[in-house]
This record gives sequence, structure tokens and C-alpha cells, in this order.
Amino acid sequence: MDRAIPPTPGTLAPWRIHGFPGGDTPPPAGMPLPVPGQVRPCPRERGRDPGRSVPRILSAPMLLQALAIARNAFVESLRQPVVFVLVALCGVLQLFNTWSSAFSMGLSETGEVEGDNKMLLDVGLGTIFVIAMLLAGFIATSVLSREIQNRTILMVIAKPISRPVVVVGKYLGVAGSLLVATLPMVIFLLMGVRHGVMSTAADELDGPVLVFTLTAAALSLGLAAWSNFYYGWSFGQTAVVLLAVSFPLAYVCVLGLGKAWSPQPLGTDFKPQITLAAACLAMAVLVLSAVATAASTRLGQVMTIVVCAGVFLASLLSNHVLGRFAFQNTPVARVADVEPLDPTRADLRQPGTILKVSLRESPTRPVRAGDTFWYGPGPGGFPMSVGGLAGFEGDPTQTVTLNNPDAPATLVITEARDRDLTVRSVGRPAVFLPPEADDYVFLAPTRVRPLVLGAWAVIPNMHFFWLLDAVSQNVEIKAGHVGLVLVYGLFQAGAFLALAVVLFQKRDVG
Repeated sequence: MDRAIPPTPGTLAPWRIHGFPGGDTPPPAGMPLPVPGQVRPCPRERGRDPGRSVPRILSAPMLLQALAIARNAFVESLRQPVVFVLVALCGVLQLFNTWSSAFSMGLSETGEVEGDNKMLLDVGLGTIFVIAMLLAGFIATSVLSREIQNRTILMVIAKPISRPVVVVGKYLGVAGSLLVATLPMVIFLLMGVRHGVMSTAADELDGPVLVFTLTAAALSLGLAAWSNFYYGWSFGQTAVVLLAVSFPLAYVCVLGLGKAWSPQPLGTDFKPQITLAAACLAMAVLVLSAVATAASTRLGQVMTIVVCAGVFLASLLSNHVLGRFAFQNTPVARVADVEPLDPTRADLRQPGTILKVSLRESPTRPVRAGDTFWYGPGPGGFPMSVGGLAGFEGDPTQTVTLNNPDAPATLVITEARDRDLTVRSVGRPAVFLPPEADDYVFLAPTRVRPLVLGAWAVIPNMHFFWLLDAVSQNVEIKAGHVGLVLVYGLFQAGAFLALAVVLFQKRDVG
């Protein structure tokens, strides 16, 4: 057959059969035909660059791939029936808490919560914490472990998409769905705090709370049922999303009305400290979701929930089991009052500053002139307000020793009379945080146990996210502290997410 003669209509030319990439144009004379079945790469064809055989999808930003996986995981997470069941259960339990938290505690104290509402806040936050832990276990297994067992994860990995991107995307979807589910649970608690505990039968009901709560719940459930019947939408998914939207709006309406339906400013009954405590609790939920994601890469649903519960309990007990042994020190007393001898030199910036320190009780050990004065806010000696302080050496009665400008910066007790101490800064200029009331006094530096400290640092410490004690004791939660909690939570979530990537990298999913 002449290669210059076009083929007969309805037949394929031999160069097309053999895969020559020149289209309908015959190859030049003398050029050998390719081996049958062999296809030469065509430049800029089907997403391939010249000289490359790697699909262009690998050059796309991994963030877009992770967000696409996160969107799918978010939708699939909220479709799980257990999500709506647990959110509704939390609302019912918060209702029961307003009836059963009557223990008549702290009636003489004032603050954002007082009296029986302190117990209500404690039980309410604990309810949210436990249910969020269960949600993390159920959701993570539904979007990752179940897909591995059903082999549907191969459809994602074969795109191809790298396994770390899959893990990050799954985590973002799980975390997003947990935050959406946590929002109405927090509003349930804020509604309960606004209503207050029904301590006696004479207590009056809060009309706006009841009306707007029932209205938001009825509208959300009604619209979810209607959408499920007419459009086939998932009832649980639609209900949770509507609850996350309607209940914040209902809470804003409640804040604008008093218990007698009288208009009032929105800030009258708003609880900013409780809101900050709930925000820190939401950060703990993100850490738990990272734990659940890491466990679900290797375990099934039951064992993932067991691991989440184990990490949850270990994080609550870590201070008692490990934390108290990481730093070793023994306080001798607590500070009652501090008064500078010279009011213009009360910040301990210059040598020679003298403070009069009054103790709450007599020291448990003998305190003598010449002892170094250490102090800090914790009974274990950590953190120490005077970290890096050198021990005093010399005679405290010698003026030359006290005024030596080349001596290491330190604080020395120059006079001790039972509960009254005289403290002086000596040595080179240094910046020390002055002691405050309720600080613990020590006579020796804190000893650190590295192995115990390392084990304590690895386990997430949920006490950092649990700010209930600050709210109950009317201690202001600073924005800087919330920022530190946020950074700590991000590092913990990142560590468990890295562990999830390592565990999933060698997992056989075929």
C-alpha cells in the first residue's frame, strides 16, 4: 500500500493503527512505522508537558486538593445520623441540668455565674466535652476508617493525590463538622446559664429563653423534615446545620429581652468570660478530632472511640500522674501582702530595692537571714517568677556584700521575723516580676526531671483548655492567655496530624 495515498473512506490508515501522532497526515517517506500498540507521547496532549509523562494534577496546589477532600468529608460527616442524635441529646441534658444542679453553692459570691449556676456551668461544659469526644470518634471513623475498609479510599488516592493531602483534607472536614455540631451545644449551655437553675418551686421561668429556644428548635426540625420529604435531603445533616444557624440568632434575640420581656442592651446578660471558656473548649475539640483522625487510619470505629476516650482521660489525669513529678520543689509559705520600702523602686529593676513581705501563715521550715527568696504562682515551683535566679552567697549583714555590683543578680532575705520578711535585690541589674499576693515562697530552686517532663509534654493537657475554675472564681480570662491556649492547641493538633500521616503512609488500602 502506497503511504502517500489516503486510505479508503471507512478504513483506518496503517499509521493511525500503529499510533503515529501526526493525525491524518501520513508520516514522511522513509520513516519507520512504530511497533503495533506503541503510542508515542504527544506534546501538550491530555494535560502532559513535553518530555513528561506525569499527569498535570500533581502540579496543582495541594491546598485546593485538600479543600476538595475536606468539603466532601464535611458533608459526609454531617450526614451521619449519630451527629444529630448526640447534638439533640446534649440539648436535652442541658435542659435537665437546669433542674438538677441545685446545690446552693457560693451564694455570697458574685460574678458571671453565682450560686447554683456554678454547678450548672461545670456540668454543662463537661457534657459538651464528653459528647464532643464521642462525636470525634464516630465522625473520624465514618470518613476515613470506613472508607479504608470499603476500599473507596482508592478512588481518591488513584487520582493521584498524595496520602498526606488525603489525611489533611479528611481532618479539615472532620474538624469543621465538629465545630458546626459544637456551636448549638454551646448555645444550649448559654441559654441554660441565662435561664438559671430552678433551685425551688418558687423560681420563675425565663419566658424569652423558653419561647425562642422552642421556636428555633421547632423551625429547624420542621424545615429539616420538610426538606427530607420533598427534596430527599438528609434529615440529620439539615437539622444540625439549621440548629447551628437558628440557635445563635435565638440567643441574640434573648439577650435583647429581659425575663419580663422588657427591652435591654445586648450586653446586659452576655457572658464574655463563659464565651472565652467555650472558645478554648472548642480548641480542645480540634485536638480530639486530630487524635481521632490518627487512630482511624489504623483502627475501626470501636477502637477509635476507645483510643479517644483513653487520650481524653489521660489528658485529664496527666497533671496528677506526671505533672506533679516533673517539677520538684516544696513551698514554705504563701504571700499575703507585699509593700516596697521605697514606692518609686517597687519593680526590682535596680539593686538595693527592699520589699516588706507578709506571709499568710508561719513558714513550714525555718527561714533565716541570708536565704535566697524564690517565689511563683504554683505550689510545685513552676512557673517560677524569678527563673534563672542565682543563689545568694555571703553575709547578708555586710554592706559590701549587698552592694557588690559584680555579684550575680538575686533576691536575699535580710530579715526574718515569723510571718514578716525583708527581701532585698542584690548584684547586677536584672528584671524580676515582683511577688504578688497568693504567690508561693520557696527556699531553693525548682528541680526538673527531663524524662517525666517529656512524657507530660507529649500527652495533651486538657486542663489548659478547661477554664471553668477561672470563671467560677471570678478571675478574668486575658486575651493573651486565650492566644497561648490557641497556639498550644494548634501544636497538639499538628503533632497528632503528623502522626496520622505517618500511620497512613504505609497503610495497605488495596
